[in-house]
Formats: sequence, structure tokens, C-alpha cells
Amino acid sequence: MRLGLNTGYWSSGPPATAVEAIAAADRLGYEHVWTAEAYGSDALTPLAWWGAQTTNVKLGTAIMQMSARTPAATAMAALTMDHLSGGRFIAGIGVSGPQVVEGWYGQSYPRPLERTREFVAIMRQIFAREEPVVFEGRHYQLPFPHGTGLGKPLKSTVHPLRSDIPIYLAAEGPKNVALAGEICDGWLPLFFAPRDNQFYKDALQSGFDKGGRNSWDDFEIAATVSVIPGDDVEACADRLRPMLALYIGGMGAKGRNFHYDVFARMGFEAECDEIQKFYLAGKRGDATAAVTTQMCEAIALLGPVDKIRDELAMWDESVVNTLLISGSVALIELAADLVG
Repeated sequence: MRLGLNTGYWSSGPPATAVEAIAAADRLGYEHVWTAEAYGSDALTPLAWWGAQTTNVKLGTAIMQMSARTPAATAMAALTMDHLSGGRFIAGIGVSGPQVVEGWYGQSYPRPLERTREFVAIMRQIFAREEPVVFEGRHYQLPFPHGTGLGKPLKSTVHPLRSDIPIYLAAEGPKNVALAGEICDGWLPLFFAPRDNQFYKDALQSGFDKGGRNSWDDFEIAATVSVIPGDDVEACADRLRPMLALYIGGMGAKGRNFHYDVFARMGFEAECDEIQKFYLAGKRGDATAAVTTQMCEAIALLGPVDKIRDELAMWDESVVNTLLISGSVALIELAADLVG
């Protein structure tokens, strides 16, 4: 099992301890450092700023939202970051959800699987830099056929440091997870539960089979996991409940919330219904209280250090090969000790 540091996206401003945490991760042999974006801070700027102070860790975006940039702009950023980091960049992408795509970016949310397939195909062409890019898809056409007629196929002026920059996909549903296995180099699960390991293993294997991948060895599954040590398990879960209430209850609409679906598949559908009912009614305190400790423990490592150490065995036996954690330097050091 490897470790990565996920700094996430910002709340009201930059996280105060990010620089120290990233330095500790770089020093302690963490595999990579990740940034994210939602509808505030972007993923690339902090990664470039903070990543310039690192030497060893890979630098990844978890995630660059596809609706924020065209495939070409995303590939340009990846080529640039890969050169600046000396070949340490990972392009983590994802479709996000209709709430953000339509509400923040002002774009439609059609056929996300098909759109992802086209997006990745264009990025791969640009990375390869074998010929000017021509693409004819449902969602993307290069050159654009309905403009002035002056568009021409182009090839990146920048020669790639690596023509195979890895692309990871953030995905939650089984079809999207399978797509990650088929066309990408890694999968970024947000709420992975070891109890559902076979479900995700089957989804990934179906993607591997379709894409012609013969081995799991060159595919990374980097799962975000909250590690909250403490003597009181309930108190540790209390620190996680508000975030789960937000994602299950408020990140999406009734009948269209991918995070809700993840926990419902775990067997918590009744709890999810109650959380969502309260959250959409504006009763956030009640929604938070409705998040059970069992839900928290399914996707996180909570409680006394010995309990966390014992439960790590479930993660070791799963398809996950990298844990992405967030927190203080002390937590980063503890995780390195537990996993190492």
C-alpha cells in the first residue's frame, strides 16, 4: 500500500498548513500530492505553486473538471505541468455533476460516459504529437466545423516530455469505473468501502477486458480516505458527519446524486433517504445527525490507532493500492508509520 496527500479544494481560502504538509509528504516518501477543484479554487494553480517546492512526489489533479476546460486546454496544462515538474504530473479528470456543470459552468450535462471517452481520446492525440489533431465526435470536433471555415488541424508547439502522461478518472458509478479501467491509467474513488471491493473489482475488470489490459500492475487505484485517530470513535465520526451529510444530502438533487448512490449501494439507502430529506429541507443539523457511525466507518479509518491499524488490513486486501489522506504533519507522519 502506498500513500498520497490530497490537499483538496479550498473552503474560504488556502489551507493554512498545506506547505508544511506537502513538505512532510515529500520527505516521507509519499507517492504523490493532489489538489482539487469544485467552484472556488482551481486545481492547477496551487499544484504548480506548491509543487515547485517538492522534489520526489508526483503531482496530480483530483480532479480537473472537464467542463472547466476543453480537451485541448486540459492537455496543454498537462504538457506544461509535466515539463515543469520533470515528468511528475498526473492528469486526474472527471465530469463532476449536473449541479456544478450547469449551475457553475453554464454548460449542459449530456452523455457523460461518451463525453469522457472523446475527451481522453483528444488528450492522448495531443500528448502523442504524431500529427495535427483531427477529431470528429458527438461532443468535440477539431477543427470546429461550424465557424468561419478558417480552422485548421494543429499540433502542439510544445514537444511532450512524456508522450504517455498518465490520465486518471474520478468515477463512482459502475459504468464510469469500468470506463476508467478501459481508457485510463488510474481510478480516483472518493467514497470507497472495502466491503464493496468485489463490486468495483468486477467493474474494473470489465473495463480492462474491453480495453485489452492484461494486468492490474500498471493501473493505480488511489482512494481518498479520512484517517481520524482518537480514543472516542463517536467523537471521531462526529468530525466526518457534516461532510457526508453535505455530499449525500446536498451534492445533487433528489434522484440525481452520485454520492447518495454510492452509500445506497453499501446498504444505507434508508439512512441516505433521511439525510437527503433533512438536507434539502434546510435542516442541516438533522441531516448531520442522521449520518450513522457505521456509514463513517465504512469509508474511513476512525478511532484508536490500534483499531485503525487492524482495519488497514481490509484496505490492503482490496483493489486499492494507494490511500490518499488529508491532514496535519502529525497525521501524515502517523499514516507513514502505520502503512510503512
